[in-house]
Order: sequence, then C-alpha cells, then structure tokens
Amino acid sequence: MTKPNNYEALYRQALLIRRVEEEIIRLYPSDKVQSPVHLSIGQEAVAVGVCSLLKPEDRMFSTYRSHAFYLAKGGDLNAMMAELFGKVDGCCGGKGGSMHLAYPKVGFMGTSAVVASGIPNAVGNAYANQILGKSDLTVSVFGDGATEEGVYHESLNFASLHKLPIIFICENNQFAVHTRLESRQSYAIREHVSSYGIDTFHIEDGYDFCTVQTQFANILADYHDDPRPVFIEIDTCRYMEHVGPGEDFYGGYRDQSEHLEWRNSDPLLTDQQTYNALLAEVNKQIDESVAFAEASPFPTITDLYQDVY
Repeated sequence: MTKPNNYEALYRQALLIRRVEEEIIRLYPSDKVQSPVHLSIGQEAVAVGVCSLLKPEDRMFSTYRSHAFYLAKGGDLNAMMAELFGKVDGCCGGKGGSMHLAYPKVGFMGTSAVVASGIPNAVGNAYANQILGKSDLTVSVFGDGATEEGVYHESLNFASLHKLPIIFICENNQFAVHTRLESRQSYAIREHVSSYGIDTFHIEDGYDFCTVQTQFANILADYHDDPRPVFIEIDTCRYMEHVGPGEDFYGGYRDQSEHLEWRNSDPLLTDQQTYNALLAEVNKQIDESVAFAEASPFPTITDLYQDVY
C-alpha cells in the first residue's frame, strides 16, 4: 500500500467508522439502540476512499448498510447516534433508525431497508441534473444482491438510454444474507452491465482506502472528461453477520479462514502505530456522541404527526 499525503486523514475516517460500529456492538445488548443494525466492519475502505473525493453538493444514495457512507460523506455523528437511539435529535428525528439515515446538507440523500430501492432515486437525481444542466455528481451505492432486482436493471437501461451523468458503485462482498453469489447469479456482474452499453471498472483491493481513492480518482478524471453512466464493482468483505451485532460463522455458510487474507491486509488491523496514535481522539468523539444521544429526548406524540406528506 502506497501511502498518500492524506493517509492519516483517510485512516482516521476509517477508524472512526469501525470504532463507532464497535461501540454499537457494545451498546446493543442494553437495548439503547432502537433498530436493527447492518454493520460495515470490513467494508470501511470503500466508503472512505470514494467519499474522500466527493464534494458536499455531490449527492449519494446508499443502502441500509449505511453507517460507513453516512460518516464518510460527512454526516454528523451526534445526529447518527441519536437516530440509532430513537431520539428526537437524530438525523431523521428518531423515526428512521439505522436503516434510514439521511443528511442532505452534505449530499447524503437517504437510505432504505428495501433492497435496490435507492438506485432509481439516484437515477432520477441524475436525470434532473441533466435537465437542469448541473455538473454535480450523482453516486448510487448498492450491494451485489441488489443486482438481482428488477428495478436495478430498469435503472441501468434508463441511465444508459439517456446517457445520464451517474456513477454506480457495487460493493461486492459475495453474500446476500447467507447465500453465496455463485448460488444466486447466473451472470457476471460487470459483463452484464456492459450489455447495457455502460463502461465498467473493477477495484479489487477494497480493503485499502488508499487504493480505492487512487483508482476512483482515475475513474473520476475519465468521467469528468465524458459525463455518462459509469459502473464500478469494488470487492469487499463483511466481517460481521448480515444483520445484528455478532459474527455468524456458526451458520456454516462461511468460515473465518475465508477472511484471513483480507484481515491480513486490513490497515486497521495491520498499521497499529497509526491506530494507536489516533485511537484516543476517535474514542473521545464517539463518547461525546453517545452522551449526546443519551441526553436527547424521545419523540413525543406531537412529533409523530410531523414530516407526514
């Protein structure tokens, strides 16, 4: 891994995401977290590398495994923690929970528990940008399982047909809940995307935020020269269970040996010097966010009728 000048900043962002989720794991048995959680531990580098190159006005539409992208895009940690606690100061007023985070002021446009449902929203945003002549970037993030949904294919077709300015990013961790990719898909993802006339790219080292940033920067340069639909598949690895605070190796569909090579390359596990140098600062920020969430009140009956359209 070649370390760029902003290595420490990238590392700090990745460490913050991991430590936030480790704190969620610690808190979960207390029932303070008021919603199911889909953790990004192991996948942080994708969000960090990509979002490090985005501007606040660039809009991102993500998935229910959203903590990493929310934070990497600039979402407020206090507001996120309060949302997980179901408190009124949460980013969605305590009504959405972990799977429905949003922070539009930094271009994080919201997430949904429905697989692939954010993709057409992103395509609609890109279509609006095209009509309005805006150069802001639209990014759609989803997992490999979303490529099996009909709306995904409809969205690719529409984006290609209208040459929309959008970047699709597929986080491929090889699993949809407990089912391996090869048991679900008769197609190769990028080859199938190419059939729509969309340029595809592949980032294999999704554990390395430096590599993700560098390769994404190259893709962005090419995109800005010719705004159009672009598809990037990024290999990654989910360390924890599909949903919840634990591991799931007991399930028999995978084992720890499959993660060994990935973990051996994970800078949050291998670069202990930087980890230790940043840990106290990161932990302090997390402690403050938990205290903020604890102090925030729960929504009232009156709040129930707000934001209803």
